Amino acid sequence: MKKLINNLMYVTLFAVALSFTSCQEEFEEVNGGNDQETIEANSSTALLIQKTSSNDGSYDNIVDSASCFALKFPYTVNVNGIDVTIDSKEDLQTIEDIFDEVDVDDDILEILFPITITYADFSELVIENKEQLRELAAECVEGGGDDDIECIDFVYPINLFTFNTGNQQTGEVMVESDEQLRKFFDGLEDGDLVSIQYPVTLKKFDGTEIVVDSNAELAQALEMAKDECDEDDDDDFNDDDFDEERFDFCLTQCPWQVREVIRDEVNHTDQYLEYLMVFTEDGGVTVKDREGNVLNGTWSSSFTDRGPLLTLEFDTLVDFNLQWLVYEIGEHTIKLYAEGGNKIIMKQLCEDDTPNPDTLREILKECEWIIKKVKNQGEEIDRLIGFEFKFLPEGVVTLSDGVTTSEGTWEIGPNSEGIPSLLITMGDEPGVSFDWPLRDLFDTRLRFEVEEVGYELILLRVCDDNNADADVVEIRTALRAGGWKVALYKQGDVDMTMELDGFDFYFNEMHRVQVDENDNPIIEGLWRVIRNHDNRLKFYLNFENDAIFGEITDDWDFVSVTAERIEVKSESGDGTIETLVFERI
Repeated sequence: MKKLINNLMYVTLFAVALSFTSCQEEFEEVNGGNDQETIEANSSTALLIQKTSSNDGSYDNIVDSASCFALKFPYTVNVNGIDVTIDSKEDLQTIEDIFDEVDVDDDILEILFPITITYADFSELVIENKEQLRELAAECVEGGGDDDIECIDFVYPINLFTFNTGNQQTGEVMVESDEQLRKFFDGLEDGDLVSIQYPVTLKKFDGTEIVVDSNAELAQALEMAKDECDEDDDDDFNDDDFDEERFDFCLTQCPWQVREVIRDEVNHTDQYLEYLMVFTEDGGVTVKDREGNVLNGTWSSSFTDRGPLLTLEFDTLVDFNLQWLVYEIGEHTIKLYAEGGNKIIMKQLCEDDTPNPDTLREILKECEWIIKKVKNQGEEIDRLIGFEFKFLPEGVVTLSDGVTTSEGTWEIGPNSEGIPSLLITMGDEPGVSFDWPLRDLFDTRLRFEVEEVGYELILLRVCDDNNADADVVEIRTALRAGGWKVALYKQGDVDMTMELDGFDFYFNEMHRVQVDENDNPIIEGLWRVIRNHDNRLKFYLNFENDAIFGEITDDWDFVSVTAERIEVKSESGDGTIETLVFERI
């Protein structure tokens, strides 16, 4: 649960002061020198030191959902079908980046066992499977109620001295990490005495440093720091540690474009897609629909243990009227949720996000670009899926399906609205001549759209295709190594396998796939295996509008791949899941 910085009452301060006065009795001076003031092994100060030097297990909750232990580096996880090796805390951001790439998805993370976990006392245990990990995670205290102190840290090295019961020094040790300090105090027996060489430097959660010169000052600093920050000991890895000032600033900094709306489990995205919301500091919010009409409302925020709540009120936009839990907010995305099947996802649009024509021009020339989607007057044109654009110097562009290549011209310039646009002139079939205004610009993905007439073009970048990553090469090699048959084809719950029974598929070079019936070729199509903009492996099949094979024209996601069996899936616009399984002949 969230722990906001406490504004302590005078009574609390007085009580703390009394506690520190009583703590003085646990310190004992050796030979009368303050530098030799000792700490008993079982004292409250020793316990504070142990809690502060404990191993924090909350930083990797996105992986193990447990704050009382952490996974030992390195280990490997599979995130939405992508294997990621975690070598450091910084690598954990890669997992969240993959989760955040797609607005509408069911994020899946699988740990590759066995792994080793490290507890608060730095002891380790080997975990063999998911069930064992879940049992241990269920025993953890979540929500900030664990024993460790995370809001303050020791600055190393620190020199320690040990004494016997006769107050004679018996040893000296330098500790250089939390692990060494925690294990040192864990190894003491009741009645053992330890002294610390002062001064000692402590670093607080906000980066400020304090210097303590005695055991009493050390105990006071550690005790006061326990509740000074949010230790983030929960499984809500995506809460991004909001505070009220930061939340309000992010909300009012730039306009927000609506990307998804679900109300009472009914998807209203088509109705509200690309509505533009502008939040003002005075609590007002204006919404501009796709026709340019402006609607006014109000907003307010409050904070709970679960995170920020955003309340929206409109006279007409009733689907937005609700108190929403802010699940995530960042530079580019805000996600709102409410119980009962309610969700809003919006993308932030700032002036700095407007693409530069020169930037677009250079990005297009760097690599090849695969067509992911083409819409003409709102209808998807499947026959162009997987086709490859090459934007060459001197304004020459080619479009190829691996066998047939069309050539034309291209140029970049602003349209009447000042938006950088891609002008392609290509008269021959398949005919894609058009002026495409750029709507989204990423290093690996471009989206062009003319909303008023239902035109849309999405391109995925493929660089140096002959040197694709190992997974892509492995799948391509498997597909080309002989014939395949369709073992399963389902549209939702409808089994349509029989429609593709008796056909043999041969995946050849140059991205061509041949289908035989009784050893006689009957149709050719296009196939590709690439890793797309969000690092997912994609399988493109294109048989254009053929009555039978046009059904499997799509960009498929890989589910599983072996030398003898390949399973892919695709989700249609209405949410229907299609499953396609190839087995080797």
